[in-house]
Amino acid sequence: MNVVVICLDTMRTDMVHTFGTDFIRTPVLDNLAAESVVFTEAYGCAYPTIPVRRALFTGMDSFPWRFGYDTLGSSPSPRGWHKIPPEHTPVAERLVEAGVNTGFIADTYHMFKATMNFTRGFCSWDFVRGQEFDHWKTLPPGAVDPTKHTDAALDSPRMTGMLQYLWNQGERTKEDDFQAARVFLSAMDWVENNASYGPFYLYIDSFDPHEPWDPPLHYADAYFKDDSVKDYIWPVGTEVEGAAAIERTKALYYGEVTFVDTWIGHFLDKLEALHLLEDTVIIFTSDHGTELLDRNRFGKSEDHLQWFNTRINMFIRHPDKQHAGKRLDAFVQHQDVPPTVLDLFGVAYQGLDGTSMWPLVTGEREKNRDFIVAGWGQHATVRDHDFNYVIDFEQGPRKTDSGGFTVTQETAAQHVQEELYNLRDDPQETKNVLESEPEAALKQRARLEGFLEQELPARLDDRVDTYEYPRRVHAKTSPHMKNIT
Repeated sequence: MNVVVICLDTMRTDMVHTFGTDFIRTPVLDNLAAESVVFTEAYGCAYPTIPVRRALFTGMDSFPWRFGYDTLGSSPSPRGWHKIPPEHTPVAERLVEAGVNTGFIADTYHMFKATMNFTRGFCSWDFVRGQEFDHWKTLPPGAVDPTKHTDAALDSPRMTGMLQYLWNQGERTKEDDFQAARVFLSAMDWVENNASYGPFYLYIDSFDPHEPWDPPLHYADAYFKDDSVKDYIWPVGTEVEGAAAIERTKALYYGEVTFVDTWIGHFLDKLEALHLLEDTVIIFTSDHGTELLDRNRFGKSEDHLQWFNTRINMFIRHPDKQHAGKRLDAFVQHQDVPPTVLDLFGVAYQGLDGTSMWPLVTGEREKNRDFIVAGWGQHATVRDHDFNYVIDFEQGPRKTDSGGFTVTQETAAQHVQEELYNLRDDPQETKNVLESEPEAALKQRARLEGFLEQELPARLDDRVDTYEYPRRVHAKTSPHMKNIT
């Protein structure tokens, strides 16, 4: 038995028909869902990119934040954005010890930064260069035009980032040159070269459909086309104004989703041509979603921990198809993937925070947990089947002498966020019922405090600024340089 894990970045769950919209073209993932067990209540334990993948690689919780590792030189470096701790054993290392061939292919460039060390345990790996701010290429002046995609000032950081991305992509001539295509073409080469070196474990990580939303244009044109507006391929933090511009921006995301779906299809076709689908388990997941004006903006961030940002895809397709079409509402999370993989390979393990999902599939167990807790920055979400509770755990609420909760004058001035959504009455999470459901809020707060092992407001030991570095002194002001002209 082989196992392939496919992870997509920024893939909303409602892009697949199993969960939502019926106009998005994802025939490959729709078919994969039909042949899989689909977990309808799948979430992360920590967000965004790097905390997610640390859980996917180790089976250990990434939250609460607890490791204050040096991230000097790593950008970005938000809460929990650090390497796999040396004391955590990646699933690939466990599999190699058991005689499994391991491969890793990704264009999620954050994983390959010098401080991260995600390649541990892989017999072979391929870093597909060129995504986002990856410092890969430069082109001659005038070779690309960032103003086609942004209204930012020429000397702004946004324009600089756009320029780097366009340099990386500036020599594309065909669809095969686009990022997701290159990732899955590499994966197709890998399975062809390694088909005889089984059993194998292949982890594929596509940064698409993360922004920039820059698919081959015919994919976006199929949803909406208007030559009078710019292609705002990087709309996060930008005011996209006008109905046509908004629809075109959404079309760019939809097109990117369909583009990635197409190339997952090519990869699965390769597995079928090599007769590998007959003995390969496919696990399909994602790291988080994104907002398409759900809360009047594009993008995602820690202060909007509703389903569109936090719910993830989680499909398991077993080649015997005995459980095809099953839908399970048991709570599962990213850290459950490694123990599931180890279970499927029959490799013994202990000491993981995650719990195998396979007994849920076979019916040996009904649930892994009663609720989920996840962190993003200094915010946390506590979710069960009835309520989603969201709070800035560092700022409040603060307990009163009577044992109740209040927001102090200090925290109110900082716009402390505390929200509660009744999921039975309001599955889209649009109405904050914190005041009308005080008992439910107290229950979720207590769960969070138990998980963090401290009362709110909480302080977590994860600061990356615990190291002191010598200041670089400019030559003009250094006393050691005063005699040098």
